[in-house]
Amino acid sequence: MKQLTVRGFDEELERRLREVADEEGMSLNRAVLALLRKGAGIDEEGPSPPTIGRSLDPFIGTWSEDQEAELLEAIAPFEEVEEAFWS
Repeated sequence: MKQLTVRGFDEELERRLREVADEEGMSLNRAVLALLRKGAGIDEEGPSPPTIGRSLDPFIGTWSEDQEAELLEAIAPFEEVEEAFWS
């Protein structure tokens, strides 16, 4: 195995790398390798880091009750079970 030293990353990146490692239950080194492979477009079997991460967090709790009702109405058909498919 080759070794590579990476310099110049900031505290925010280090924090996020450690979070990914914790979330996925893997070592920091393995998490960094998985993220590098993913960023390079190389598939790897096994657990992968979240693809969305926290990018949608600013939207949490921002919908009105009307917007929520509209969404729930729109997805209601997906909650129905087609009995014919299961018999």
